[in-house]
Amino acid sequence: MLDKVLRFFITLVFAIVGGALLKLASPMLAMYISVELFNVDIAIFQITLASLICILAGALIGGLGGWFVSPFLIRQLSRFTVFVEKQLGKMPIHDVIAGAVGLAIGLIIANLLSYSFAKIPVVGDYIPVIFSIVIGYLGIHITIKKRKELTGSFEFIPKMLKEVLRNRETQAAENNPEVKTQKVSIERPKSYKKDRKEKIDQKVPDQTPATPIDTTSPAKPVEVDKNFKLLDTNVIIDGRIADICRTGFLEGTILIPVFVLEELQHIADSPDSLRRVRGRRGLDVLKQIQDDSLKLKVEVMNVDFEDIQEVDSKLVRLAQKVKGKIITNDFNLNKVAQLRGVEVLNINDLSNAVKPVVIPGENMKVQVVKDGKEPGQGVAYLEDGTMIVIENGHRYLNRTIFVEVTSALQTSAGRMIFAKPR
Repeated sequence: MLDKVLRFFITLVFAIVGGALLKLASPMLAMYISVELFNVDIAIFQITLASLICILAGALIGGLGGWFVSPFLIRQLSRFTVFVEKQLGKMPIHDVIAGAVGLAIGLIIANLLSYSFAKIPVVGDYIPVIFSIVIGYLGIHITIKKRKELTGSFEFIPKMLKEVLRNRETQAAENNPEVKTQKVSIERPKSYKKDRKEKIDQKVPDQTPATPIDTTSPAKPVEVDKNFKLLDTNVIIDGRIADICRTGFLEGTILIPVFVLEELQHIADSPDSLRRVRGRRGLDVLKQIQDDSLKLKVEVMNVDFEDIQEVDSKLVRLAQKVKGKIITNDFNLNKVAQLRGVEVLNINDLSNAVKPVVIPGENMKVQVVKDGKEPGQGVAYLEDGTMIVIENGHRYLNRTIFVEVTSALQTSAGRMIFAKPR
């Protein structure tokens, strides 16, 4: 249906263009064909008979040409549309929005500038087109490149709104002394169904349940020397921390800062489907940790640092304040925390420590799933996510083969195995 509509409009445009072009040739027709009838004005549209004949002939020729050319133009338009969709699909939604805003601002500026140069003879009619192309492109490029700085300049608005809401809550709590505390628990989004039963019958009587959060009263002084273990966003989304807590290898109190919980909620509400799934997975993991609190005490601390923007920096500051340790799998956070004197428990280090050692010359069966960075390489993965780089493995793409281990590289960021086909 869409192809038929496009073909109709293309034919119509060609007919209009053909009629307009041949209308320009009507004086020549009247000059060479000296028939007085051609110069007679028609009552309709105040044109001569020669002009009418030229318009009809041009519209007929242009319409026929457009009818035959339209399939080719529709195919090219479809290819261009697919290309644009692929390019936009590779861009984050934030960059798309920033580019659209930059284009609008650039076109407005181009329109204002071109008005001043429009009266220049000869080139005045072309300057607006040039300004629109150049300044529109600059607007897109600059807003995408400086997106973080531009959004950072408007961060005072959510801060101001947050402060106003906090003041209102404090005033409401002061006016209503009966409302002392409000219990906040980690819940999944409403649209996300709970798929596991509460483990109430498994709780040990002498263990302390998860501490509720007081969201109305002022924050209490932070207690120290409780052997706190702080969780960051990445390690929560990773999910392995729930299994580690369940085994009982960790000691002390699992501390979940409220700003980490807010970041997880923000990710779970993201319009990006991949980020939304990751955020919901993080909320599920937190729920499991809270339900399995018979192994460890779990607390959600309502402490924030308004002078710090990054969540990782807030986490390091809180770890310094409570003299706790950060549990993470983020390589950069690991290094920054160590430089600032905060002890870090890296999940990747623990995973590498318990993985079986791979010895050069060992054989294993893997499936080559994609090409490597270097020409001819293939990449496979073990069940635990370890990447295997296979020399000359490109020829075995999407096939299961036996490989021989040549070497292994193991760091805090993970483990990589190098192999060759047998």
